[in-house]
Amino acid sequence: MHIEVIANIGEARSDEFLHKTVIVVDVLRATSTIITALMNGSKGVVPVDTVNKAKELAREGDLLGGERFCKKIPGFDFGNSPLEYTSAALQGKRIILTTTNGTRGIQKAIKADSVLAGALMNGRAAAAAAIDLKRDTVILCAGTQDVFSLEDGLCAGLILEEIAIQLGESQMMTNDFGLAMRGCYLDAKDHLFETILACSNGKKMKKSGFLADVELCSQINISHCVPVLEVDQMVPFQR
Repeated sequence: MHIEVIANIGEARSDEFLHKTVIVVDVLRATSTIITALMNGSKGVVPVDTVNKAKELAREGDLLGGERFCKKIPGFDFGNSPLEYTSAALQGKRIILTTTNGTRGIQKAIKADSVLAGALMNGRAAAAAAIDLKRDTVILCAGTQDVFSLEDGLCAGLILEEIAIQLGESQMMTNDFGLAMRGCYLDAKDHLFETILACSNGKKMKKSGFLADVELCSQINISHCVPVLEVDQMVPFQR
């Protein structure tokens, strides 16, 4: 199984995803939020590029979620903090979600055979889902405004490590960037929260009052939920 890791959305080419599985990673915070929303009872999360598209798609009973540059979009029900997406608010509700980077990454991967959402919180489960799908895989790090973000790379490293453990080291190949990110993850795995808090987005989140989000999103393998894109919405992957 070959796993390519791409550093940011700007480096991705949609046609290269044909016949592959793509795991989109946006640790802070879109994919972490999608996982949390589905865990807490949402019937589906529709990822869209723009605020206008989100408003156009919303039907009666739907909830709007999203951010631009870390700030909740005016008039929306939620921002992009996973801590907002509670069971009490979400039961049976569909969420239309638009974020600066993560939902754009999912749309960029639309030509893939399967599009999964990965984060540190579901790294082991995301690895297992990719193995089950039996396709070469691309881990697409969302990054920030087409610039690499360390927390996404660390998550790619976690997923690679989990695939190697589950599938066997000799059965997994990756590109040089993936090899580097696996090494970074192994070096940082015992102090992930501190490492992420020290990186650019971690500092930004703390300054914006989202320290609790960083703490939650830095936890590994706390969820078995792997969102998969079915038609236009993310729903839990069924093994």
